[in-house]
Amino acid sequence: QVQLAESGGGLVQPGGPLRPSCAASGIIFRIYALGWYRQAPGKQRELVATIRAGGSTNFADSVKGRFTISRDNNKKTVYLQMNNLKPEDTAVYYCNGRSGISEYWGQGTQVTVSS
Repeated sequence: QVQLAESGGGLVQPGGPLRPSCAASGIIFRIYALGWYRQAPGKQRELVATIRAGGSTNFADSVKGRFTISRDNNKKTVYLQMNNLKPEDTAVYYCNGRSGISEYWGQGTQVTVSS
């Protein structure tokens, strides 16, 4: 059974850091492209960052220079390092794994940026 399990969300003050992670099971992790998406209340889900099997990365313009994405194939885990967080980063963050026609989503982790 495939599972993507996010953790590490929470409440953080503006300007602070947070590092959610996503642990995968049931897939050949190293061949999957992985990504983080987010959905704020009343808005559509949007891409935050992706990392391909080969390690190349892509970021939404709104997070470039503040967020980084990394993967540990041995631990089957993908990380999203978020720095200098802003209130507009508040959303549920979802982990995504994709390979060919196979695609899986996690349940999401809430990130709230507020003073």
